[in-house]
Amino acid sequence: MRHADLVTEPLLAQLRWLQEPEGAAAVHLAGRLQDDGVDLLPGLARLRTEVGPEHAGPAWELARLRARARPVFGDDADVLLLTADALEQAGRPELAARRAARLLDGGATSVADLGCAAGTDTVALARASASVVAVDRDPVARALTTANAAALGLADRIRVVDADVVDLVATGDLFGCAAATLDPARRAGGRRQLDPDRWSPPWSTVTALLDRIPASVVKVAPGLDHDRVPDGIEAEWVSVGGSIVEALLWGRGLSRTWRRATLVRDGQILEVTADADPGPAPVGAVRGWLHEPDPALIRSGLMSLVAADLGATLVDPTIAYLTSDARADTPWVSSYRVTDVLPFNLRKLKALLRDRGIRRVVVKKRGSPIEPETLARQLRGPGSGSAVVVVTRVAGAPTVLVCEPLSG
Repeated sequence: MRHADLVTEPLLAQLRWLQEPEGAAAVHLAGRLQDDGVDLLPGLARLRTEVGPEHAGPAWELARLRARARPVFGDDADVLLLTADALEQAGRPELAARRAARLLDGGATSVADLGCAAGTDTVALARASASVVAVDRDPVARALTTANAAALGLADRIRVVDADVVDLVATGDLFGCAAATLDPARRAGGRRQLDPDRWSPPWSTVTALLDRIPASVVKVAPGLDHDRVPDGIEAEWVSVGGSIVEALLWGRGLSRTWRRATLVRDGQILEVTADADPGPAPVGAVRGWLHEPDPALIRSGLMSLVAADLGATLVDPTIAYLTSDARADTPWVSSYRVTDVLPFNLRKLKALLRDRGIRRVVVKKRGSPIEPETLARQLRGPGSGSAVVVVTRVAGAPTVLVCEPLSG
C-alpha cells in the first residue's frame, strides 16, 4: 500500500463514522462541551468514555471546525463535514454565490466544478439551480463533497466524479457541461507555489480551459503577474475587510471589461473597472492627507482612476500611497491627516513623538525593510497620545510620515 493510502484510508474511515448516528451524536456532545468552555484534555476524556479512544479526537476536531466555520457559513456549518485543510481552502459563501450567478448568467445550466475540495463552490452552483459535476482526484475531497451535498439537500443536483482535470480540459470533455469553474491547488508540501506552472493543474491547463470553455472562471493567486492574463480575459481582484480574498479570471464568454477591482463592505459590492490600462497616477509632493488604497485597487492596476477622482498623486512612482489636500470620502482608500514629513532617522523620530506625548504608535510601511512591530515597540513613549507612523519612500528617499490616528 502506498504511503498516501496509509494516510487517506484511516481518514476516510473517520469521515464515514462521523456521518453515522453514533458519530453525529459524538460531534454534538463535543460541540456542547466546547460551548461550555471545557478544555481539550477533559473534553477528550469525556468523549473517550462515550465513544472510544479512536473516535474521540475526530469528533472533537469536527465540532471545533464547525464552530470556526459558523461565522462564515452560518447554519450550514452545523451539518458540514470538514477537515482543517478543507476549511482553510473554502471560500466565502456570499462570494461563491456571486460567482455562480455570473457563471450561469449566459444561460448555462450545467457546470463542471474542477477541483471541488469540500464542495463549497459546488453547493453554491447547485443552489443557483445548476446541475453540477464535481471533479476531484482526491478521495477525501470527493467524500466531503458527497457528504455536504447530501447534508444540505442538494444531492440530486450534484454528481461527484473521480477524474483528472488535466485530461478533461485537454480533451474538452467536461461531461457535457456548458460551463466550468477551476481552483488550482497552489500549495505543495505545505508551501505556497508562486510559479503558476507549478500549480495543480498547471498554468497550461488554466489557459486551455479559458480558451475552450467561454463560460468559465478560474481562481488564481492574487499576486499573479498581469502579463500572464490572456488577451480577452477579464481579471478581477476581490477584497473583504482590507484583504484580497480571491482573484479571478473570467472566460471570454463572461468577460465584460479588462480589469475589475471589487470591494465587499457592509453587505455592499463596489466595483472599479477599466477596458484598457489606465496607466499610473501622477507623482507629487506629500500634501495634507495620505491615502492607503484598498489592495484590490492596487493589484488590479486601477489605482489611478480613484486617484483622479480624488485629485490625488502618488508619493513615489514605486509606492502605492496617494496624497491630496483633503480627506477622501470613498471606501476605496483609508485617509490619514499628515502632521510631519521627515527623513527616516530613528533618534529624531523618537524625539519628535516624545515631545508630542505619543505613547501608542501604529506603524505602517511600504518600500521599507523595517519590521512594523519592532519599530512600534521602539517608538513607544511615556505620554498618552497616539499616532500612525508611515515608513516609506518619497521621491526615492526613505521617509517617515507622522499622521493622526484614523477616525470614523
